[in-house]
Amino acid sequence: MTITELANDFTHLLKQNDHKGAAEKYNADNIVSYEAMEGPMAVCEGSDAVKQKSAWWTENHDVHSGSVEGPFVNGDQFALRFTMDVTPKSTGERVKMDEVGVYTVKDGKIVEERFYY
Repeated sequence: MTITELANDFTHLLKQNDHKGAAEKYNADNIVSYEAMEGPMAVCEGSDAVKQKSAWWTENHDVHSGSVEGPFVNGDQFALRFTMDVTPKSTGERVKMDEVGVYTVKDGKIVEERFYY
């Protein structure tokens, strides 16, 4: 599978709101995830830690709508643009989010993801 095929299928799964399926299919066991923030989830190492971060997000946010644009492929990486309309349960204040995820692929699996917002 080429990087473009992987990126297209990964993006298709996300657009179908199958984030768990996309992660299970394409995340490497040793994936590292970097968020553009400080705190305990700024860097998550390993697929279990990334799953826990995703579960935390789902439990702590009401997502009203969202979109995924891309993929934009370059070499062994691809980028996606995410827009979301969410309400963090901690504040109750509805916000619009705009972020870019950059994914690095090695041996047919995503080994790194970095988020910019």
